[in-house]
Amino acid sequence: MVEKNEQGFGPIDKPRVEAAVRELLLAIGEDPDREGLLGTPDRVARACEEVLGGMQEDPGAHLRKQFHEPGNQEMVIVKDIPFSSLCEHHILPFTGRAHVCYIPRDGRITGLSKIARCVSGYARRLQVQERLTGQIADAMVRELDPLGVLVVLEAEHTCMTMRGIRAAGALTTTSAVRGCLRDLKTREEALRLLGL
Repeated sequence: MVEKNEQGFGPIDKPRVEAAVRELLLAIGEDPDREGLLGTPDRVARACEEVLGGMQEDPGAHLRKQFHEPGNQEMVIVKDIPFSSLCEHHILPFTGRAHVCYIPRDGRITGLSKIARCVSGYARRLQVQERLTGQIADAMVRELDPLGVLVVLEAEHTCMTMRGIRAAGALTTTSAVRGCLRDLKTREEALRLLGL
């Protein structure tokens, strides 16, 4: 049995990924020994290590780098954080932008880049956008204990644009709201500042 990390994932087995990619090439009628495909199994295995690297980390840990701004309970917004992920249903990419808003409790803040690293860490897993949105919000709550959090993701899913309905340009928007940002007036202010 494969030992799993604290996030519940085992390590990426590069030789096994390479063998699976070679088998996939054969299964779709390709010749994995032709010149253009000779290195493809290795390239895909290395890409998996990078694209799915969030499985080997606790993305919320980035938020543990914190600062104290006494009395600060003003809204903090980081918007247009680019992200890329793989849809777990088709193993096809979805890409978009994340917008994260939080209201610190007693001036407890984190570095702005740490929020982007948290987004990236959770995105670098097999995902569905709905879960990804909630994981980011829950990490903010767990690590910063803010008064409130709002996370909005907007993404284009290639499982909808390259195949199936082929709806190029269709965006999926998801949101997760925690704490005082559930209050309609506060949430409306955050969405207005986000331009949503």
